Amino acid sequence: MMLDWRDHISGDPGVMLGKPCIKGTRIPVELIVRKFAAGESEADLLRGYPRLSREAIRAALRYAQD
Repeated sequence: MMLDWRDHISGDPGVMLGKPCIKGTRIPVELIVRKFAAGESEADLLRGYPRLSREAIRAALRYAQD
């Protein structure tokens, strides 16, 4: 079964000016993508942002891909 990013990503005008974020957080998809582009690993992100999950990180990357 393919991961559906909609289960993990939302955009709310009252949170981070409506930027797509991980649901229940103020962590924007853009931040995750930039961190990966800068060479950070999934483990780095999980250590730095304890509210993230592996599934949420993958959903953010899938969202960016779409």
